[in-house]
Amino acid sequence: MTARSYEVRTYGCQMNVHDSERLSGLLEDAGYVRAPKGEPADVVVFNTCAVRENADNKLYGNLGHLAPAKAERPGMQIAVGGCLAQKDRDTIVRKAPWVDVVFGTHNVGSLPVLLERARIEQEAQVEILESLDVFPSTLPTRRESAYAAWVAISVGCNNTCTFCIVPALRGKEKDRRPGDVLAEIETLVGEGVIEVTLLGQNVNAYGSDMGDREAFSKLLRSCGRIDGLERVRFTSPHPRDFTDDVIAAMAETPNVMHQLHMPLQSGSDRVLRAMRRSYRQDKYLGIIERVRAAMPDAAISTDIIVGFPGETDEDFEQTLHTVREARFAAAFTFQYSKRPGTPAATMDGQVPKEVVTERYQRLLALQEEISWAENRAQVGRTLEVLVAEGEGRKDHDTARLSGRAPDNRLVHFERPAEGVRPGDLVSVEISYAAPHHLLAERPPLAIRRTRAGDAWERRTAAPATKPGVLLGMPQIGAPAAEATPTAVACCD
Repeated sequence: MTARSYEVRTYGCQMNVHDSERLSGLLEDAGYVRAPKGEPADVVVFNTCAVRENADNKLYGNLGHLAPAKAERPGMQIAVGGCLAQKDRDTIVRKAPWVDVVFGTHNVGSLPVLLERARIEQEAQVEILESLDVFPSTLPTRRESAYAAWVAISVGCNNTCTFCIVPALRGKEKDRRPGDVLAEIETLVGEGVIEVTLLGQNVNAYGSDMGDREAFSKLLRSCGRIDGLERVRFTSPHPRDFTDDVIAAMAETPNVMHQLHMPLQSGSDRVLRAMRRSYRQDKYLGIIERVRAAMPDAAISTDIIVGFPGETDEDFEQTLHTVREARFAAAFTFQYSKRPGTPAATMDGQVPKEVVTERYQRLLALQEEISWAENRAQVGRTLEVLVAEGEGRKDHDTARLSGRAPDNRLVHFERPAEGVRPGDLVSVEISYAAPHHLLAERPPLAIRRTRAGDAWERRTAAPATKPGVLLGMPQIGAPAAEATPTAVACCD
Protein backbone atom coordinates (compact mmCIF):
# COMPACT_ATOMS: atom_id res chain seq x y z
CA MET A 1 0.00 0.00 0.00
CA THR A 2 1.42 3.40 -0.99
CA ALA A 3 2.03 5.75 1.91
CA ARG A 4 -0.13 8.87 1.96
CA SER A 5 1.68 12.14 1.27
CA TYR A 6 1.46 15.37 3.22
CA GLU A 7 2.29 19.07 2.93
CA VAL A 8 2.50 21.58 5.80
CA ARG A 9 1.98 25.26 4.98
CA THR A 10 3.26 27.59 7.69
CA TYR A 11 2.32 31.19 8.47
CA GLY A 12 3.55 33.38 11.31
CA CYS A 13 6.35 33.42 13.82
CA GLN A 14 9.29 31.15 14.64
CA MET A 15 7.14 29.23 17.12
CA ASN A 16 4.84 28.29 14.25
CA VAL A 17 7.81 27.26 12.11
CA HIS A 18 9.02 25.04 14.94
CA ASP A 19 5.50 23.65 15.50
CA SER A 20 5.41 22.73 11.81
CA GLU A 21 8.55 20.68 12.30
CA ARG A 22 6.64 18.81 14.99
CA LEU A 23 3.61 18.37 12.75
CA SER A 24 5.81 16.93 10.01
CA GLY A 25 7.49 14.62 12.50
CA LEU A 26 4.15 13.40 13.82
CA LEU A 27 2.83 12.68 10.34
CA GLU A 28 5.98 10.81 9.30
CA ASP A 29 5.92 8.87 12.56
CA ALA A 30 2.35 7.85 11.60
CA GLY A 31 3.52 6.62 8.18
CA TYR A 32 2.93 9.64 5.94
CA VAL A 33 5.62 10.84 3.52
CA ARG A 34 6.35 14.39 2.47
CA ALA A 35 4.87 15.26 -0.92
CA PRO A 36 7.51 16.11 -3.54
CA LYS A 37 7.67 19.84 -4.21
CA GLY A 38 5.08 20.91 -6.75
CA GLU A 39 3.05 17.71 -6.50
CA PRO A 40 -0.41 17.52 -4.84
CA ALA A 41 -0.52 16.04 -1.35
CA ASP A 42 -3.06 13.66 0.15
CA VAL A 43 -3.08 15.73 3.35
CA VAL A 44 -2.57 19.50 3.45
CA VAL A 45 -2.05 21.08 6.86
CA PHE A 46 -2.32 24.84 7.41
CA ASN A 47 -0.42 26.04 10.49
CA THR A 48 -1.97 29.47 10.90
CA CYS A 49 -1.22 32.84 12.46
CA ALA A 50 -3.71 35.30 13.96
CA VAL A 51 -1.36 38.24 14.36
CA ARG A 52 -2.22 40.19 11.21
CA GLU A 53 -5.62 41.71 10.51
CA ASN A 54 -6.04 39.85 7.21
CA ALA A 55 -4.89 36.45 8.51
CA ASP A 56 -8.37 34.94 8.22
CA ASN A 57 -8.86 36.30 4.69
CA LYS A 58 -5.60 34.70 3.62
CA LEU A 59 -6.58 31.37 5.16
CA TYR A 60 -10.06 31.25 3.64
CA GLY A 61 -8.67 32.29 0.28
CA ASN A 62 -6.16 29.44 0.36
CA LEU A 63 -8.82 26.98 1.54
CA GLY A 64 -11.05 28.12 -1.32
CA HIS A 65 -8.31 27.39 -3.84
CA LEU A 66 -8.02 23.84 -2.48
CA ALA A 67 -11.75 23.07 -2.55
CA PRO A 68 -11.86 22.02 -6.25
CA ALA A 69 -8.74 19.86 -5.85
CA LYS A 70 -10.29 18.11 -2.86
CA ALA A 71 -13.52 17.50 -4.79
CA GLU A 72 -11.52 15.82 -7.55
CA ARG A 73 -9.35 13.68 -5.26
CA PRO A 74 -11.24 11.15 -3.13
CA GLY A 75 -9.56 10.71 0.22
CA MET A 76 -7.76 14.06 0.23
CA GLN A 77 -7.86 15.74 3.66
CA ILE A 78 -7.33 19.33 4.84
CA ALA A 79 -6.39 20.25 8.41
CA VAL A 80 -6.15 23.71 10.00
CA GLY A 81 -4.14 24.33 13.15
CA GLY A 82 -2.29 27.12 14.91
CA CYS A 83 -3.36 30.43 16.41
CA LEU A 84 -6.20 31.24 14.00
CA ALA A 85 -7.66 27.78 14.57
CA GLN A 86 -7.44 28.33 18.34
CA LYS A 87 -9.28 31.64 17.93
CA ASP A 88 -11.92 30.81 15.31
CA ARG A 89 -12.71 27.17 16.23
CA ASP A 90 -16.05 26.17 14.69
CA THR A 91 -16.07 29.21 12.38
CA ILE A 92 -13.52 27.53 10.10
CA VAL A 93 -15.71 24.50 9.43
CA ARG A 94 -18.75 26.72 8.96
CA LYS A 95 -17.02 28.90 6.37
CA ALA A 96 -15.09 26.05 4.75
CA PRO A 97 -17.09 22.84 5.29
CA TRP A 98 -14.60 20.85 3.20
CA VAL A 99 -12.03 21.11 6.02
CA ASP A 100 -11.58 17.76 7.79
CA VAL A 101 -9.69 18.68 10.98
CA VAL A 102 -9.35 21.79 13.14
CA PHE A 103 -6.88 21.67 16.05
CA GLY A 104 -5.40 24.33 18.30
CA THR A 105 -2.05 25.47 19.65
CA HIS A 106 -2.31 23.26 22.72
CA ASN A 107 -2.88 19.88 21.06
CA VAL A 108 -0.48 19.71 18.12
CA GLY A 109 0.15 16.07 18.96
CA SER A 110 -3.46 15.12 18.19
CA LEU A 111 -3.22 15.68 14.43
CA PRO A 112 -2.68 12.08 13.20
CA VAL A 113 -5.49 10.72 15.40
CA LEU A 114 -7.88 13.47 14.30
CA LEU A 115 -7.10 12.81 10.63
CA GLU A 116 -7.82 9.11 11.04
CA ARG A 117 -11.01 9.79 13.00
CA ALA A 118 -12.23 12.19 10.31
CA ARG A 119 -11.50 9.60 7.64
CA ILE A 120 -13.41 6.85 9.45
CA GLU A 121 -16.36 8.97 10.63
CA GLN A 122 -16.56 11.01 7.40
CA GLU A 123 -17.12 14.25 9.26
CA ALA A 124 -15.02 17.16 10.45
CA GLN A 125 -13.15 16.80 13.72
CA VAL A 126 -12.72 19.98 15.79
CA GLU A 127 -10.57 19.67 18.91
CA ILE A 128 -9.41 22.80 20.72
CA LEU A 129 -7.88 22.55 24.19
CA GLU A 130 -7.62 25.48 26.60
CA SER A 131 -4.28 24.43 28.03
CA LEU A 132 -1.23 22.54 26.86
CA ASP A 133 -1.62 18.76 26.94
CA VAL A 134 1.96 17.82 26.00
CA PHE A 135 5.01 20.08 25.77
CA PRO A 136 5.71 20.22 22.01
CA SER A 137 9.39 19.36 22.40
CA THR A 138 8.47 15.83 23.47
CA LEU A 139 6.87 15.16 20.06
CA PRO A 140 8.61 13.64 17.01
CA THR A 141 10.30 16.18 14.78
CA ARG A 142 11.01 16.39 11.07
CA ARG A 143 13.67 19.09 10.78
CA GLU A 144 14.84 20.60 7.55
CA SER A 145 18.64 20.60 7.61
CA ALA A 146 21.56 19.07 9.38
CA TYR A 147 23.50 21.95 10.90
CA ALA A 148 21.21 24.22 12.96
CA ALA A 149 18.05 23.80 14.96
CA TRP A 150 15.37 25.58 16.94
CA VAL A 151 15.16 24.52 20.59
CA ALA A 152 12.03 25.70 22.41
CA ILE A 153 12.70 26.58 26.04
CA SER A 154 9.22 27.90 26.82
CA VAL A 155 5.77 28.33 25.34
CA GLY A 156 3.17 30.99 26.03
CA CYS A 157 3.56 34.53 27.32
CA ASN A 158 2.65 36.45 30.48
CA ASN A 159 2.66 39.89 28.86
CA THR A 160 -0.48 41.89 28.05
CA CYS A 161 0.63 44.06 25.11
CA THR A 162 -2.46 45.78 23.75
CA PHE A 163 -1.59 45.01 20.10
CA CYS A 164 -0.99 41.28 20.56
CA ILE A 165 -3.51 38.45 20.73
CA VAL A 166 -1.01 35.62 20.97
CA PRO A 167 -0.88 35.29 24.79
CA ALA A 168 -4.64 34.65 24.71
CA LEU A 169 -4.11 31.90 22.14
CA ARG A 170 -0.83 30.37 23.37
CA GLY A 171 -1.62 30.69 27.08
CA LYS A 172 0.50 31.61 30.07
CA GLU A 173 4.22 30.99 29.92
CA LYS A 174 5.37 27.46 30.67
CA ASP A 175 9.08 26.76 30.97
CA ARG A 176 10.90 23.56 30.21
CA ARG A 177 13.30 22.30 32.85
CA PRO A 178 16.92 23.24 32.09
CA GLY A 179 17.96 19.59 32.12
CA ASP A 180 15.42 18.77 29.41
CA VAL A 181 16.55 21.69 27.24
CA LEU A 182 20.22 20.77 27.59
CA ALA A 183 19.51 17.09 26.92
CA GLU A 184 17.78 18.01 23.65
CA ILE A 185 20.70 20.22 22.63
CA GLU A 186 23.22 17.48 23.43
CA THR A 187 21.22 15.02 21.33
CA LEU A 188 21.14 17.48 18.43
CA VAL A 189 24.89 18.08 18.68
CA GLY A 190 25.44 14.33 18.68
CA GLU A 191 23.59 14.19 15.35
CA GLY A 192 25.72 16.92 13.78
CA VAL A 193 24.11 20.24 14.74
CA ILE A 194 26.60 23.00 15.50
CA GLU A 195 24.16 25.92 15.93
CA VAL A 196 21.02 26.19 18.04
CA THR A 197 18.56 29.03 18.51
CA LEU A 198 16.78 29.04 21.87
CA LEU A 199 13.16 29.89 21.23
CA GLY A 200 10.41 31.38 23.33
CA GLN A 201 7.64 33.90 22.90
CA ASN A 202 9.42 35.92 25.59
CA VAL A 203 12.64 33.98 25.73
CA ASN A 204 14.47 35.88 28.46
CA ALA A 205 11.54 35.60 30.88
CA TYR A 206 12.61 31.96 31.11
CA GLY A 207 12.54 30.85 34.72
CA SER A 208 9.49 32.90 35.70
CA ASP A 209 7.44 29.85 36.61
CA MET A 210 10.45 28.22 38.30
CA GLY A 211 11.13 31.17 40.59
CA ASP A 212 14.64 31.78 39.23
CA ARG A 213 15.22 35.22 37.72
CA GLU A 214 18.67 34.23 36.46
CA ALA A 215 17.59 30.96 34.85
CA PHE A 216 18.10 32.27 31.32
CA SER A 217 21.64 33.50 31.86
CA LYS A 218 22.46 30.21 33.58
CA LEU A 219 21.06 28.33 30.59
CA LEU A 220 23.26 30.34 28.22
CA ARG A 221 26.33 29.54 30.30
CA SER A 222 25.37 25.85 30.38
CA CYS A 223 25.16 25.86 26.58
CA GLY A 224 28.76 27.06 26.60
CA ARG A 225 29.81 23.82 28.25
CA ILE A 226 28.38 21.55 25.54
CA ASP A 227 31.28 20.19 23.53
CA GLY A 228 30.77 20.57 19.78
CA LEU A 229 28.15 23.31 20.01
CA GLU A 230 29.68 26.25 18.15
CA ARG A 231 26.91 28.83 17.93
CA VAL A 232 24.08 29.73 20.30
CA ARG A 233 21.42 32.32 19.50
CA PHE A 234 18.07 33.20 21.07
CA THR A 235 14.88 34.98 20.06
CA SER A 236 13.00 37.03 21.03
CA PRO A 237 13.75 38.78 24.30
CA HIS A 238 11.69 41.51 25.96
CA PRO A 239 13.42 44.68 27.23
CA ARG A 240 11.55 44.37 30.53
CA ASP A 241 13.32 41.12 31.37
CA PHE A 242 16.69 41.87 29.79
CA THR A 243 19.03 41.99 32.78
CA ASP A 244 22.74 42.55 33.22
CA ASP A 245 23.38 38.88 34.06
CA VAL A 246 22.19 38.01 30.52
CA ILE A 247 24.57 40.59 29.02
CA ALA A 248 27.43 39.12 31.07
CA ALA A 249 26.54 35.57 29.98
CA MET A 250 26.51 36.63 26.32
CA ALA A 251 29.85 38.40 26.63
CA GLU A 252 31.57 35.66 28.64
CA THR A 253 30.27 32.50 26.92
CA PRO A 254 32.36 31.95 23.78
CA ASN A 255 29.72 30.12 21.74
CA VAL A 256 26.92 32.62 22.45
CA MET A 257 26.82 34.90 19.43
CA HIS A 258 27.08 38.66 19.77
CA GLN A 259 23.74 39.13 18.07
CA LEU A 260 20.60 40.46 19.68
CA HIS A 261 17.08 40.91 18.38
CA MET A 262 15.48 43.36 20.83
CA PRO A 263 11.94 44.53 19.92
CA LEU A 264 11.45 48.28 20.39
CA GLN A 265 7.91 48.65 18.91
CA SER A 266 7.94 52.43 19.50
CA GLY A 267 10.37 55.08 20.69
CA SER A 268 7.62 57.17 22.28
CA ASP A 269 7.06 56.75 26.00
CA ARG A 270 3.42 57.72 25.56
CA VAL A 271 2.85 55.08 22.88
CA LEU A 272 4.78 52.46 24.84
CA ARG A 273 2.46 53.13 27.76
CA ALA A 274 -0.58 52.70 25.49
CA MET A 275 0.94 49.50 24.14
CA ARG A 276 1.35 48.31 27.73
CA ARG A 277 5.08 47.84 27.19
CA SER A 278 6.78 48.00 30.57
CA TYR A 279 9.86 50.03 29.59
CA ARG A 280 10.53 53.49 28.24
CA GLN A 281 12.93 54.96 25.69
CA ASP A 282 15.68 55.69 28.23
CA LYS A 283 15.61 52.16 29.61
CA TYR A 284 15.70 50.65 26.13
CA LEU A 285 18.64 52.76 25.00
CA GLY A 286 20.38 52.01 28.31
CA ILE A 287 20.20 48.29 27.54
CA ILE A 288 21.65 48.88 24.07
CA GLU A 289 24.46 50.95 25.58
CA ARG A 290 25.35 48.25 28.11
CA VAL A 291 25.26 45.52 25.45
CA ARG A 292 27.67 47.49 23.26
CA ALA A 293 29.94 48.27 26.21
CA ALA A 294 30.26 44.54 26.91
CA MET A 295 30.28 43.48 23.21
CA PRO A 296 31.37 46.31 20.90
CA ASP A 297 30.89 44.08 17.86
CA ALA A 298 27.28 43.18 18.71
CA ALA A 299 24.75 43.40 15.86
CA ILE A 300 21.38 44.50 17.19
CA SER A 301 18.10 44.23 15.30
CA THR A 302 14.58 45.18 16.32
CA ASP A 303 10.84 45.29 15.57
CA ILE A 304 8.97 48.58 15.15
CA ILE A 305 5.25 49.25 14.68
CA VAL A 306 4.32 52.44 12.83
CA GLY A 307 0.92 54.08 13.25
CA PHE A 308 -0.24 52.59 16.56
CA PRO A 309 -3.57 54.17 17.60
CA GLY A 310 -3.03 57.68 18.89
CA GLU A 311 0.51 57.99 17.51
CA THR A 312 1.20 61.68 16.80
CA ASP A 313 3.90 63.26 14.66
CA GLU A 314 5.87 63.93 17.85
CA ASP A 315 5.52 60.28 18.93
CA PHE A 316 6.82 59.16 15.55
CA GLU A 317 9.75 61.58 15.78
CA GLN A 318 10.68 59.92 19.08
CA THR A 319 10.79 56.58 17.26
CA LEU A 320 13.09 58.06 14.60
CA HIS A 321 15.27 59.53 17.37
CA THR A 322 15.55 56.13 19.05
CA VAL A 323 16.48 54.46 15.76
CA ARG A 324 19.22 57.03 15.17
CA GLU A 325 20.59 56.52 18.69
CA ALA A 326 20.41 52.71 18.66
CA ARG A 327 21.87 52.29 15.13
CA PHE A 328 20.27 48.92 14.48
CA ALA A 329 21.91 46.55 12.04
CA ALA A 330 18.40 45.70 10.81
CA ALA A 331 14.81 46.51 11.68
CA PHE A 332 11.63 44.61 10.94
CA THR A 333 9.13 47.40 10.47
CA PHE A 334 5.36 46.99 10.35
CA GLN A 335 2.45 49.26 9.62
CA TYR A 336 0.02 48.87 12.51
CA SER A 337 -2.64 46.30 11.71
CA LYS A 338 -5.70 45.72 13.85
CA ARG A 339 -5.62 42.36 15.61
CA PRO A 340 -9.25 41.40 16.25
CA GLY A 341 -9.68 40.64 19.91
CA THR A 342 -6.93 42.98 21.13
CA PRO A 343 -7.52 46.18 23.15
CA ALA A 344 -5.73 48.28 20.51
CA ALA A 345 -8.23 47.29 17.83
CA THR A 346 -10.95 49.38 19.50
CA MET A 347 -8.81 52.27 20.74
CA ASP A 348 -9.62 55.83 19.76
CA GLY A 349 -7.24 57.66 17.47
CA GLN A 350 -6.80 55.08 14.73
CA VAL A 351 -4.22 56.69 12.43
CA PRO A 352 -5.30 57.26 8.79
CA LYS A 353 -3.74 54.82 6.34
CA GLU A 354 -2.07 57.52 4.26
CA VAL A 355 -0.38 58.95 7.39
CA VAL A 356 0.85 55.50 8.46
CA THR A 357 2.22 54.82 4.98
CA GLU A 358 4.11 58.13 4.85
CA ARG A 359 5.68 57.54 8.28
CA TYR A 360 6.51 53.98 7.35
CA GLN A 361 8.40 55.08 4.23
CA ARG A 362 10.38 57.64 6.25
CA LEU A 363 11.34 54.99 8.78
CA LEU A 364 12.36 52.56 6.04
CA ALA A 365 14.58 55.19 4.44
CA LEU A 366 16.28 56.03 7.75
CA GLN A 367 16.87 52.41 8.68
CA GLU A 368 18.14 51.60 5.18
CA GLU A 369 20.73 54.36 5.54
CA ILE A 370 21.82 53.09 8.97
CA SER A 371 21.92 49.42 7.91
CA TRP A 372 24.07 50.28 4.93
CA ALA A 373 26.49 52.34 7.05
CA GLU A 374 26.74 49.58 9.65
CA ASN A 375 27.40 47.00 6.94
CA ARG A 376 30.04 49.17 5.25
CA ALA A 377 31.96 49.06 8.55
CA GLN A 378 32.38 45.32 7.94
CA VAL A 379 34.32 45.81 4.69
CA GLY A 380 37.89 44.55 5.09
CA ARG A 381 37.02 42.29 8.00
CA THR A 382 37.55 38.53 7.92
CA LEU A 383 34.43 36.69 9.06
CA GLU A 384 33.75 33.01 9.70
CA VAL A 385 30.60 32.09 7.80
CA LEU A 386 28.40 29.06 8.46
CA VAL A 387 27.51 27.87 4.95
CA ALA A 388 23.74 27.62 4.61
CA GLU A 389 21.24 26.01 2.30
CA GLY A 390 18.70 28.29 0.64
CA GLU A 391 19.94 31.59 2.09
CA GLY A 392 21.09 33.05 -1.23
CA ARG A 393 18.22 33.21 -3.70
CA LYS A 394 20.59 34.09 -6.57
CA ASP A 395 23.40 31.68 -5.70
CA HIS A 396 22.67 29.45 -8.68
CA ASP A 397 22.86 32.37 -11.12
CA THR A 398 25.91 34.03 -9.55
CA ALA A 399 27.94 30.84 -8.82
CA ARG A 400 28.21 31.99 -5.21
CA LEU A 401 27.45 30.40 -1.88
CA SER A 402 25.85 32.07 1.14
CA GLY A 403 25.73 31.79 4.89
CA ARG A 404 25.59 33.67 8.17
CA ALA A 405 28.37 35.45 10.01
CA PRO A 406 28.54 35.07 13.80
CA ASP A 407 26.45 38.24 14.21
CA ASN A 408 23.83 36.77 11.81
CA ARG A 409 24.63 39.07 8.89
CA LEU A 410 23.98 37.41 5.54
CA VAL A 411 27.20 36.88 3.57
CA HIS A 412 27.54 35.86 -0.09
CA PHE A 413 30.96 34.57 -1.21
CA GLU A 414 32.66 33.19 -4.29
CA ARG A 415 32.28 29.44 -4.67
CA PRO A 416 35.72 27.84 -4.08
CA ALA A 417 37.22 25.09 -6.21
CA GLU A 418 37.26 22.85 -3.15
CA GLY A 419 33.88 21.37 -2.28
CA VAL A 420 32.01 23.21 0.47
CA ARG A 421 28.85 21.80 2.04
CA PRO A 422 26.04 23.40 4.03
CA GLY A 423 27.18 23.18 7.64
CA ASP A 424 30.85 23.79 6.87
CA LEU A 425 32.59 26.96 8.03
CA VAL A 426 34.55 29.27 5.76
CA SER A 427 36.66 32.34 6.52
CA VAL A 428 36.10 35.14 4.01
CA GLU A 429 37.24 38.73 3.61
CA ILE A 430 34.37 41.17 3.10
CA SER A 431 34.91 43.38 0.06
CA TYR A 432 31.48 44.96 -0.48
CA ALA A 433 28.44 45.88 1.61
CA ALA A 434 24.80 46.41 0.69
CA PRO A 435 22.10 47.40 3.18
CA HIS A 436 20.96 43.81 3.70
CA HIS A 437 23.97 41.62 2.88
CA LEU A 438 27.75 41.45 2.70
CA LEU A 439 29.82 40.18 -0.20
CA ALA A 440 33.23 38.47 -0.35
CA GLU A 441 34.32 38.71 -3.98
CA ARG A 442 37.33 36.41 -3.55
CA PRO A 443 37.43 32.70 -2.65
CA PRO A 444 37.46 31.80 1.06
CA LEU A 445 40.73 32.25 2.93
CA ALA A 446 40.10 28.99 4.80
CA ILE A 447 37.59 26.16 4.80
CA ARG A 448 36.76 24.08 7.85
CA ARG A 449 34.84 20.89 7.16
CA THR A 450 32.56 20.10 10.10
CA ARG A 451 30.47 17.33 11.59
CA ALA A 452 27.46 19.34 10.46
CA GLY A 453 28.67 19.21 6.86
CA ASP A 454 29.17 15.45 7.26
CA ALA A 455 25.60 15.14 8.57
CA TRP A 456 24.24 17.17 5.65
CA GLU A 457 26.17 14.95 3.22
CA ARG A 458 24.79 11.76 4.77
CA ARG A 459 21.26 13.07 4.71
CA THR A 460 21.35 14.18 1.08
CA ALA A 461 23.32 11.18 -0.21
CA ALA A 462 20.79 8.52 0.77
CA PRO A 463 17.45 9.82 2.03
CA ALA A 464 15.72 7.27 4.21
CA THR A 465 12.13 6.21 3.65
CA LYS A 466 11.38 7.45 7.17
CA PRO A 467 13.76 10.34 7.85
CA GLY A 468 13.50 10.22 11.64
CA VAL A 469 14.92 13.34 13.24
CA LEU A 470 16.21 15.76 10.64
CA LEU A 471 17.54 19.06 11.82
CA GLY A 472 16.03 22.41 10.98
CA MET A 473 17.72 25.65 10.02
CA PRO A 474 16.25 28.45 12.10
CA GLN A 475 16.16 31.78 10.32
CA ILE A 476 15.54 35.10 12.01
CA GLY A 477 14.26 36.22 8.64
CA ALA A 478 15.68 38.25 5.81
CA PRO A 479 17.11 41.43 7.27
CA ALA A 480 15.20 43.57 4.82
CA ALA A 481 13.26 46.43 6.30
CA GLU A 482 9.99 45.07 4.92
CA ALA A 483 9.74 41.87 6.95
CA THR A 484 7.46 38.98 6.24
CA PRO A 485 5.16 37.70 9.02
CA THR A 486 7.58 34.81 9.57
CA ALA A 487 10.45 37.13 10.35
CA VAL A 488 9.93 37.70 14.05
CA ALA A 489 8.39 36.17 17.07
CA CYS A 490 4.80 37.26 17.38
CA CYS A 491 4.48 38.45 20.95
CA ASP A 492 7.72 40.05 22.01
